[in-house]
This record gives sequence, C-alpha cells and structure tokens, in this order.
Amino acid sequence: MRKGANDSDSRPTRFPGLSSLAAIRLLSFDVPAETFADNVRVVVTHLIDGTYELFRHFYGLRRFKKQDPPYGAVAGVLHTVLGLIEKGATHIGVATDHVVESFRNGLWPGYKTGEGIEPALLAQFHPLEDALAAMGVVVWPMVELEADDGLASAARLASDDARIEKVCIWTPDKDLAQCVRGERVVQMDRRANKLLDAGAVRAKYGVEPQRIPDLLALVGDSADGYPGIDGIGAVTARRLINRYGAIEDFPPEILATERRELALLFKRLATLRADAALFSDVEALRWRGPADSFEAWAAKIGDARLLARSRSALQ
Repeated sequence: MRKGANDSDSRPTRFPGLSSLAAIRLLSFDVPAETFADNVRVVVTHLIDGTYELFRHFYGLRRFKKQDPPYGAVAGVLHTVLGLIEKGATHIGVATDHVVESFRNGLWPGYKTGEGIEPALLAQFHPLEDALAAMGVVVWPMVELEADDGLASAARLASDDARIEKVCIWTPDKDLAQCVRGERVVQMDRRANKLLDAGAVRAKYGVEPQRIPDLLALVGDSADGYPGIDGIGAVTARRLINRYGAIEDFPPEILATERRELALLFKRLATLRADAALFSDVEALRWRGPADSFEAWAAKIGDARLLARSRSALQ
C-alpha cells in the first residue's frame, strides 16, 4: 500500500544520495521525473492508460455537468497529463485503444467488444490521440493489441533501461498489477490514492504480481468478458496458486483436462503482451512542449487554458 507523507520516512529508500524529501517525492504521487543523485541522472517514466482516463473524464463530466461536451473528456485527459508535467514529469507515454477489439476476441467469443460504448464517448477516442500528439506527448494507438498491452510493453522497455529508476503505470486496472516489479515498476491508482508496489499487490490480491494472470484465469474477469473456472472462488484460487504456482504446474487431480484447457485459455486472455516495439530509446518519451498545431486543437476543444498551461509548463 502506498505510503503517505506522514509515514514514508519508515520505508527504505532506494535513492542513495537524495535528500529524504526527494526520496519521499519519488515514492509519492508528487513524483518528479528527473533528479540527480551523486551526479547520476534518475529518471521516472510515467505510462498512462489513455482509454481509462477518457472514460473517467467522460462520465465525470456527465455526473457533474449533466452534459456531454464534444471534446470534454479529451480536455480532461489533456489537463491530467499537463498536471503531471507541471509536477516535474518529463518522460511520458500514453497508450490508447485505437479500436476496442483485439486479438483476444478471436480466442474467446464472449470477450469484450465496443458494443455498448456510447457514441458521444466513442467519438472522442481518435481526437484524444491526435490532441495528445499535438501537445507533444508520445501516444501509442493500439490495434490488434490493447492499451493494456501497450502499457505492459512500454513498462518492460523502460525498465530494461539502466537510466530508469522508476516506472509508474497510471491505471487502477487489476490486469496491470502483473507488470509490477519490486519497487521499480509500480502501479499508480489515482482513484484510490494508492501506489502499488510488489508488496502492495500481494497484500491486495493475495498472490505475487506475476501470478495475477493465473488468478484472473481462475476467478474470471467480468469486465473483460470471461467467467473463470466454475467452482473456484477467489479464496480457493489464491490458496492453489500459492501452493502450486502457475496453472501449468497444478496437479491433474486439482484441474482436470477440460478445465485445465479452459483455465489456460483464460490465462492467455489475462496475460498482457509485452512485446510491442513501441520505442528503442526512452528519451523518445521526453516531453519537449506542444507542437504549433496544438493551438488549433485547443481552439477546437474550446479550452484556452490548455494552450496556456502547455506553454507555461515548458518554461
């Protein structure tokens, strides 16, 4: 579970050479993206679930304003990203679902589709990608793969870079918990105001991060459209995983042939792809300010604050 400002000093720091305040900031939501320890650059990479943020802002606007502005959710996501930049974030990437369907729809007929997404929301998917790019933010519009796969791939690529001290994945989606690695690759849940490192994932779900796909395969995921294995609830699933490990290692008497095959199929659905070649150098994620075209986008969206904030953040 995320440490707050009042108890962070009890948590071991992984940033020798930094002041205690700087270390606390690196482990909090007020997290700088770049600082120095013993003249060595420490970079924090921020990876954002653009589709989740779009949904969040769309329904937030509807709840409070009782209307659906044509680009209201887009503006909300842009302001969210600018908020990170204003707090010091320099390396940012946003993954989006360019189309809702993915390769998983070919594996399981009940897997989630775009059916039921409101037209006013769906109409903002592609404008969000274009507006983010114009604001100078790296965007990965995912086709065949999902936004979650994009985040998993970006997290792997960033964590493989020795210059990166921390990778922050901004989404509450339980699927992304499988990407958490120690205190270096963490999940940021803005909604619950929590940081999930490996210990927090274990505390929340009862299994190690790498066993999240096994857990979801057994208990199912209604949001993604697969039911799990009949007769296995969350408590039993955690107990089996902690005893035997991966589903592949379950003894036959625990999971017989047909149920095993179904569980392995669901595990494939739950396992995020981390092999998308999104970038070759993490410096490609550095924010360098908005493009000239962003002025037109701010006008189209009808929010002059976006242009002013983006220009101010660059100074």
